Amino acid sequence: MPDRLSSIRATLDSYGQGHLLAFWDELDEAHQAALLTQLHGIDFDQLQVLIETLVVRTQQAERPRDVEPAPYYAQEPGSTYDAGHYREVGEELLRAGKVAAFTVAGGQGTRLGWKGPKGAYPATVVTGSPLFRVFAEQILANQDRYGKTIRWYILTSPANDTPTRAFIQDNRCFGLDRRNIFMFPQATIPSIEAETGKLLLTDKGRVAVNPDGHGGSIKALVASGAIDAMLARGVEHISYFQVDNPLVKVIDPLFIGLHAAAPDSSGEMSSKMVRKTSPDEKVGIFCRADGKTIVIEYSDPPDELAQQRDDDGRLRFCAGSIAVHMLGVKFVKKLASGDDGFALPYHRAEKIVPYVDTKSAELIQPTQPNAVKMETLVFDALPLAESSIVYETSRIEEFAPIKNAQGNDSPATSHQLQSDRAGRWLEAHGVTVPRDADGHVSARIEISPLTALEPNDLAKLDLPDTIEPGQTIAL
Repeated sequence: MPDRLSSIRATLDSYGQGHLLAFWDELDEAHQAALLTQLHGIDFDQLQVLIETLVVRTQQAERPRDVEPAPYYAQEPGSTYDAGHYREVGEELLRAGKVAAFTVAGGQGTRLGWKGPKGAYPATVVTGSPLFRVFAEQILANQDRYGKTIRWYILTSPANDTPTRAFIQDNRCFGLDRRNIFMFPQATIPSIEAETGKLLLTDKGRVAVNPDGHGGSIKALVASGAIDAMLARGVEHISYFQVDNPLVKVIDPLFIGLHAAAPDSSGEMSSKMVRKTSPDEKVGIFCRADGKTIVIEYSDPPDELAQQRDDDGRLRFCAGSIAVHMLGVKFVKKLASGDDGFALPYHRAEKIVPYVDTKSAELIQPTQPNAVKMETLVFDALPLAESSIVYETSRIEEFAPIKNAQGNDSPATSHQLQSDRAGRWLEAHGVTVPRDADGHVSARIEISPLTALEPNDLAKLDLPDTIEPGQTIAL
């Protein structure tokens, strides 16, 4: 330990971060060892560059000029592409075992009042199945349909890695083979005091850190060995989705086929969209700039762009991102293993971070943002692809996120959308479903992925003729 301490002290002093050892003599041996391990894991060369560009000078990337709406493959029947053909392409890739599922699940359920990983949150409208079960049952159903194992990769965070593993094991992997589930945590990066560029301590023996953003999922796929495992097993494409959406299609043959075989797709990265409901809806917007697909975050587009409408009065920039992508395995490896290091840029976000004052030893609880958290965003990979496509899907079919305890994107709104989708599927088979004055289903209906992955799967079931208002039904 003396040699390790001497080495890290010299490094910290050279970067003006010597205060991180202010309480060294007060720590017991175990906490000293943990602090040394954490400090040795920080790339101070890279961190200093980020501090100089994103903290000291607050340098931000310039907004691209001449931005246009991104073209996309529309969902309406009679579109200009052969949906049946591309679905067949996707199904063949599934039968060949060339597709894996990837859930970004590093979040906690704190905003929902839930103690534990967000993936453990009871999300469905009738049975209260957790999000992880919803995804696992989709994987099981698709494995049965295509006769091939679909491996499931789950990105955790240092904060929820252990409870996530325990939750999935305690639930017997929801019927999946544990050997085909690969869990790994994303990396973290120190939080920086905004005024001084100094790293912060959350307690006397620990540096304040934050996850490196959903873009860090790309780096984690490589660092964990997941990408090499995929390549060894012949997996070529990754179905990427975030944990908070119980209506997400974990496996979508049509989307897979478009990603892999559309003439304007390089098969490196593709995205799903829904039409924005209003200019201020909090979703990123797919655009084109310099011949590349990009995403402009909902907080960034100027009003004159966000408010633009076409001759029919519809939003011109209408393609809202729902954080669902297809990624080429080789493309992910290239992004994370290039000669210049990780390819995605870091972004600055000002946050409130409690910290220990190194002079008074008091725990400070700021009431205003005091620190800069740096993170990467997965959609920054889009313009790095040779050619990237966007595919439109239906909001009612695939987008019912649970992010907030109340209001928009809450359990209540998600449950209604889940019932609306289930009602729509049943109506397609002649079932009379009650609806209110706004057109929403006025019953609580849940259809398990093991029962049906899509409306046509219900044809084999003995369905009721009518569902009564207020009825609760789980199929």
